[in-house]
Amino acid sequence: MNRDLLTRRLKQLGHQVETAVNGREALEKIASGEFDLVLLDIMMPEVDGYKVLEALRGDGTLEWLPVIMISAVTEIDSVVRCVEMGATDYLPKPFNPVLLKARVGATLEKKRLRDRERLWAKSMERELEIGREIQASFLPEELPRPDGWEIAARFTPARQVAGDFYDAFPLAGGFRIGLVVADVCDKGVGAALFMALFRSLLRAFAEREFAEPSHSDDDRIHGTIVATNDYIARTHGASNMFATVFFGVLDPATGALAWVNAGHEAPVVFGVSGVAARLSPSGPALGMMPGMKFEVRVSRLEPGQTLLAFTDGVTEAKDPSGRLYSEEALLGLMTGGAPDAAALLDRIEKAVAAHSAGAERSDDITMLAVRRKG
Repeated sequence: MNRDLLTRRLKQLGHQVETAVNGREALEKIASGEFDLVLLDIMMPEVDGYKVLEALRGDGTLEWLPVIMISAVTEIDSVVRCVEMGATDYLPKPFNPVLLKARVGATLEKKRLRDRERLWAKSMERELEIGREIQASFLPEELPRPDGWEIAARFTPARQVAGDFYDAFPLAGGFRIGLVVADVCDKGVGAALFMALFRSLLRAFAEREFAEPSHSDDDRIHGTIVATNDYIARTHGASNMFATVFFGVLDPATGALAWVNAGHEAPVVFGVSGVAARLSPSGPALGMMPGMKFEVRVSRLEPGQTLLAFTDGVTEAKDPSGRLYSEEALLGLMTGGAPDAAALLDRIEKAVAAHSAGAERSDDITMLAVRRKG
């Protein structure tokens, strides 16, 4: 009688209705059909309302399908239990037509809003996935392999898209290797867009500068950094976006490394005897103001030594209590040198992952290792 009464009144309101004689049949129909709302009585044969609600909660159906409980006024404690289990609302018996219309209408409107939000979120997720794929294409497909050298890299974004990037590419006909590790301020889509811009500018200006045979490496590096900085600051100054950048040019024949550190984490040069040098900042971050001063410095990688450049996502990785991994912990992994560049990055990744296990990743992690075989 209750099913027939509800069916007639809901059809009068313009709804399509299906009924089930017990909880087992209800679960079968819900699993095989598409519904917008369930009116569920607590007292039913075979499988009662509690077990139906528990099953819907267990398989995740309650996340998208609202349930209104039906009960007598004397069963209010049972209704409270059902609401705690995930039911959306309740209707008392006997049914009041005005209350039935209001609660069914309000519940369906909330579901429509959730469905639109879910569709929008799914669409945004797909857009971000496309962005991630495009951003990944900005990273080098293959790293240079000069004789006597190993180059390896790791890139782990905290979200779908990242503001970090690395690059390694041949210059001067392959007689030089450009090396870049950078971290654009902020996170998310905005940082990812500027990541692509910084990466493209550094490559384009470096290739232009190293096409000039009359210039020294120092002048070429300086020209690359200044051109990138001034373009960002003058063209996109209103966006207040900047990037910390380590840009180096390696001469594989001699081991000479000319570099500029634009406000970035100081890369480490180390060997079997431990840390040999830190390549500290020699200028400000790129893109803050035009006309900034940058100093080109020169180091040398001896046989058996490794250069490790990284972003602050490594040293600032947090454990569940908020404690940072720290630079001291990272430097502690440099003892005894590195068997090869890839093994070093594997070692660091494993240590950082163990430290931050159980905590949400808060920043992108990017590393570039360059080892001179010895």
